[in-house]
Amino acid sequence: MATSIKSLNFLIIVAVALSAVQSASAAVKRASKSRHRRVAWNPVLKGSVDSMMRQNEEIDRLQLPRINDEEQLQELVRNQELVPLEESKSLRISAAIKPDKRYCRPWTRQFVVEMAEAYYDEFGVPLQVNSAVRTAEQQLKLRRTNRNAAPEFGDLASSHLAGITVDLAKRGLTRAQHKWIENYLKNFRDLGLVEAAEERRQACFHVMVSDRYTDWRETNQLADKLVRE
Repeated sequence: MATSIKSLNFLIIVAVALSAVQSASAAVKRASKSRHRRVAWNPVLKGSVDSMMRQNEEIDRLQLPRINDEEQLQELVRNQELVPLEESKSLRISAAIKPDKRYCRPWTRQFVVEMAEAYYDEFGVPLQVNSAVRTAEQQLKLRRTNRNAAPEFGDLASSHLAGITVDLAKRGLTRAQHKWIENYLKNFRDLGLVEAAEERRQACFHVMVSDRYTDWRETNQLADKLVRE
């Protein structure tokens, strides 16, 4: 009888231990799932197929070529249809951009320079450009290593190929800096002067600038002058 009671007690102890182990294991799994649960990606400046199509429609409206190769790019530089992006106290150019790719359209440079100056006035640090003009050859190579890169041809082709687009760095930004860039770009997007998207995997803001920015800028400068007078 005593032996039976001991056996029963032993079985009860084993059952309790197994139950505790299973509970602990379940808790660990729940915690692991919680840690790895995907956070919804819902940026203010969200990229879309429609935005990519609008960028290409803008290129077609301006009758700009998609730059195929280095020879075509250099011809546009010689003709000053592409202008250099140059570093200053308010603008930094990523060392990853080769010197012959540090170019864009004049109105795009104007937008970037003025945005960088406003950013520097606010935070005392420069804005960084991570990418500017690209050739179709370069875009093709990029797609081999970055599956999210836009194609080099078609209605959804990368607008970098026309020199009207830059990528602005977002890695290392404070919350205030990130919010400032969001608001700045959203304002001009809502005016129809830029197409902007926050990239998730490439840690940058993709910004296409319309030549209408120049007209908008001149109109505002004239209005400010009239007010002062």
